[in-house]
Amino acid sequence: MKLATLKDGTRDGQLAVVARDLKTAQLADGIAPTLQRALDDWAFIAPQLQQLYQDLSNGRGRRTFDFDPAQCMAPLPRAYQWADGSAYVNHVELVRKARGAELPASFWEEPLMYQGGSDDFLGPRDDIALFHEEWGIDFEAEVAVITDDIAMGATPDQAYQQIRLLALVNDVSLRNLIPDELAKGFGFLQSKPATSFSPVAVTPDELDDAWKGGKVHLPLRSTWNGKLVGQPHAGVDMIFNFPQLLAHLAKSRNIRAGSIIGSGTVSNKDSKRGYSCIAEQRCLETIAGGAPVTPYMAFGDTIRIEMLNGDGKSVFGAIEQTVTRADAAGGGK
Repeated sequence: MKLATLKDGTRDGQLAVVARDLKTAQLADGIAPTLQRALDDWAFIAPQLQQLYQDLSNGRGRRTFDFDPAQCMAPLPRAYQWADGSAYVNHVELVRKARGAELPASFWEEPLMYQGGSDDFLGPRDDIALFHEEWGIDFEAEVAVITDDIAMGATPDQAYQQIRLLALVNDVSLRNLIPDELAKGFGFLQSKPATSFSPVAVTPDELDDAWKGGKVHLPLRSTWNGKLVGQPHAGVDMIFNFPQLLAHLAKSRNIRAGSIIGSGTVSNKDSKRGYSCIAEQRCLETIAGGAPVTPYMAFGDTIRIEMLNGDGKSVFGAIEQTVTRADAAGGGK
């Protein structure tokens, strides 16, 4: 099934079920007011949402309305946890190679992961509002999973059973702020502004055969200012699958329902498939010619991130955002 959270003037929005073709929707207020509430009691609530979804997709929905992604918040507008991995080691290898650094062997054996801010996510059509272009504004196209409770010390197989939903992510990065932050040895903070999510989150069965081995086996398309710049395959060169990422996170703590874990920038060794973030293209340019050529994003730039199934249909809907100059209060103009 496909679930969305609609803007209603509150922090957590209203849970809606969305038809398979993403054309119509129906509020789920009689079942669960929010997605977090559904995740808190998934075994009881999910079957009711599934029945609503089947009725809606078969044209038998009640109180239906046209689905408008512009009215969507992130599926979870705020979450108990957002942790982002770096499952595509090719991406990390390129970044390090561009600055003449070796890739430690451990990077192929244990995932990299950072803890991000989860109190202020962006919806799929919300502006990326920032103060300065000079911060090096970059998009990062990713896939993420949303979990049920996972016990500390869970194995990958145990973690796999607790994956409830998947979504697309734009994990915006401020590249020119990253070096000084990492030099402090304490990880990302100011260099990682609000993260954006697709209009809908979907249950794994919506992906059919494309969901296997804990990976999504479909291309992820990034279109920057109307030009397709990348469509790397999310199931290729993913060294650590989602169950492995979850087990890594759960090594020393419990994971609670409503946690979101990202794949990291989707990246293929075959550079002909393009890129999912500008930094990767700049790294390739530096390796080839000694210096980057492609600029980072500017105010007014647009980014579209989408995944199509084998029939060419959008699975999650598209993230479509514009970079804008933030006002003094921190909001977009």
